[in-house]
Amino acid sequence: MMFDYDAVVVGSGPAGSSFARLAADRLRLAVIDKQGLAGVRPKPCGGLLSPDAQRFLARSGLTLPKEVLVTPQIFAVKTIDLSLDSPRYYQRSYLNMDRARFDGWLRSLIPDSVQRIQARCTGIKRRDGGFELSFTNNGRADSITAKYLIGADGAGSIVRRTFFKEQGIRTYVAIQRWYRHDRIEPFYSCVFDRSSSDCCSWSISKDGYMLYGGAFGPKGCRESFERQLESAGKRWFRFLEQCREEACLVYRPARLSEIVSGRDGVILLGEAGGFISPSSLEGISWAMRSSELASRAFSEADPVAGYRRLAGGLKFELGLKLAKSVFMYTPFLRRIIMESKIGSLKNINTNDERI
Repeated sequence: MMFDYDAVVVGSGPAGSSFARLAADRLRLAVIDKQGLAGVRPKPCGGLLSPDAQRFLARSGLTLPKEVLVTPQIFAVKTIDLSLDSPRYYQRSYLNMDRARFDGWLRSLIPDSVQRIQARCTGIKRRDGGFELSFTNNGRADSITAKYLIGADGAGSIVRRTFFKEQGIRTYVAIQRWYRHDRIEPFYSCVFDRSSSDCCSWSISKDGYMLYGGAFGPKGCRESFERQLESAGKRWFRFLEQCREEACLVYRPARLSEIVSGRDGVILLGEAGGFISPSSLEGISWAMRSSELASRAFSEADPVAGYRRLAGGLKFELGLKLAKSVFMYTPFLRRIIMESKIGSLKNINTNDERI
């Protein structure tokens, strides 16, 4: 059968956009993405670019446009356990940016040879050794075919649900709220509260706003979020005028078996495959690195097998992150680490007032 495309990418976040940019010179590609459609909201994200993501951009010869960056730039994270009296500060080298602008910039780098389809993917089925994808835009339905399928559509991925339903993955609901803020000093906080979530929360200053978000178990997530806000506001935070709120699913793999690279013509990139840090929920670097490996795999006779092999290194790194998360998310171990001050900044100039 003659397919419309060699491969179709579902999703144009950091994973899908990066793959399309890197593989466009040797594949007939289409990208289906719902961003920009009515009712599609921004993804909750602190908008911090990790050192690994910065290294990926450097290897690619890319530099961030100034319009993507926001103020302030921050060089330490304030780690707060709501059950303890004293925070700890750790040096970090993240870049503070506007996540929506960053994603838009990555999409702008997709070559014109790639067919970009702004639509919602509604169904996928195997057909004649390849795949047929159905999609809708403003009530209009259509479909295309491809030999390979690239799932880069994040948590709740329709690609993963369709072809890897038996391989579940630990899932949370990320909720993030934006507040107006009057604090001049920059801050970035990582918050732990065992009474409301076994995952982490975050706060960050960004162009005159304070973002406060966290990941919570799906059952009762809204109540857990509000309970944590109330607890955090008693000692550490001042919540002023609320501006907007965002929410979405987020994956946090609990074991290596939950991380799936693909099989039988299907490749999963970034969070859709479980390539996201189980300790910090940082996903941008894993999305872009997995896309780079997948693009390289298409130079091999069997791209899916090649990607599985190449992605083995990423799975090994995520295994180390899983081990680290035990110390971060086990309350008594976290308490020992924080009270020991291992790795923390000493003599930092702060009065630990509410932010």
